[in-house]
Amino acid sequence: MTTQSRKRLGWSLAAALCLAVVIGAFIASPMQGVQTDGSVIPTARVLEGDVPVVVHATGELRPLKAQALVAPAVGGPMQILSIAETGTPVKEGDVVVEFDRSEQDDRLDTARSELAQAEQEIAKMRADAVVQRAQDEVTLLTARFDVRRAELDLQGAGQGMKSEIDKQKLTLTLQEAQGRLAQLQEDLKSRTASDRASLAVLEEKRNKARLQMDNAQRNIDNMTLRAPFDGLVAVKANDMNNAAWAGVVVPEFRAGDTVFSGRPVAEVLHESGIELVAKVSEYDRAHLNEGQKAEVMIHAVQGKSLPATIKAVAGASRREVWAWNDPTRTFDVSFDVTGSNPASLRPGLTTLVRVTGAPIKGARYLPRQALFEHEGKPVVFVRQGRSFEPREVKVSHRTETHIVVTDLAVGTEVALRNPLAEEKKGGGGAGPVQPRSGT
Repeated sequence: MTTQSRKRLGWSLAAALCLAVVIGAFIASPMQGVQTDGSVIPTARVLEGDVPVVVHATGELRPLKAQALVAPAVGGPMQILSIAETGTPVKEGDVVVEFDRSEQDDRLDTARSELAQAEQEIAKMRADAVVQRAQDEVTLLTARFDVRRAELDLQGAGQGMKSEIDKQKLTLTLQEAQGRLAQLQEDLKSRTASDRASLAVLEEKRNKARLQMDNAQRNIDNMTLRAPFDGLVAVKANDMNNAAWAGVVVPEFRAGDTVFSGRPVAEVLHESGIELVAKVSEYDRAHLNEGQKAEVMIHAVQGKSLPATIKAVAGASRREVWAWNDPTRTFDVSFDVTGSNPASLRPGLTTLVRVTGAPIKGARYLPRQALFEHEGKPVVFVRQGRSFEPREVKVSHRTETHIVVTDLAVGTEVALRNPLAEEKKGGGGAGPVQPRSGT
């Protein structure tokens, strides 16, 4: 064979190979999906078989018993004077957090001064009342003597040779003495009532000062937070300035930080044991049961997994506070975690939990991405020639990766992206979804 013949044969083989590649690409294109205005919509077909059930969830190691240490109510912000670090072992009664109490010390000194002043005023008023009472008794005795003398003078005038004018004078003198006595008795009653009221005011002032002193002393005692039992200290994150909104790492409380009343600043974790609490979606709840085995990966200990057992599954669901747009509810699932090194299991560590359940036998299933919501109903978009149409489906089971349907035939081709959304992206006027050219 000549050199020219060999070149022609090489070019022929290369052209045939390129043609085969092009034909293969066109043949394979319907299996990859369809496109509309340059956007390819992937598809999948209904398959029948066993569906594996694997549940992944994130969790946190928590103590079986813990108690939060809360900043006391003292009527204003407080500054942390000292605080134990996270992980510090403490005994019952040990000081964990201590606040600056200088302001409360000033209030205590002021209350003590006001109490001492009130007690002195009360003592002075009582002494003055004793002196005044003695003077009033002398004055009252004198007035009574004047009345008695006027009575005797009037009686003597009736037995003697007194004129009518003298008798009238003595009568007026008696009436005047009696009036002075009556007025003096009324004045004594009024003075006694006034002194009693003034003394009550001073006693109330003393009680108020004593109450303020007791309150200040109680605040001073409460500004030292002690461990309620033996355990470990876990300091809370200082999100007083809402730093978490910026997406930064929030530091823990430390000496010098300002705290408002009622704010948890630390937690004492009992050493009786820990448990793992994870949150799973309501769709995965049906695949979890008490006693089921699980595998736990601790984020702080890379490359190591620990066996775990489901201890309890919450019977009531809840929705996260910030999940406004997500209607899915979650369940709390607690696990017993065991391992070769229990000392590495510390409260507060985050974990990844993997639970493998019993597979769903003989099911018709699709990828979970094939399920959409259309007009408030669960639908899949079934391939009809050159377009897709929504079809309501009955979903009997859901896993993290698959859905089990009961009313679709095996081999039915469905879209893995919402064709309606693709049409809206294209302007809504491109017509139905068309197959890729050349198919």
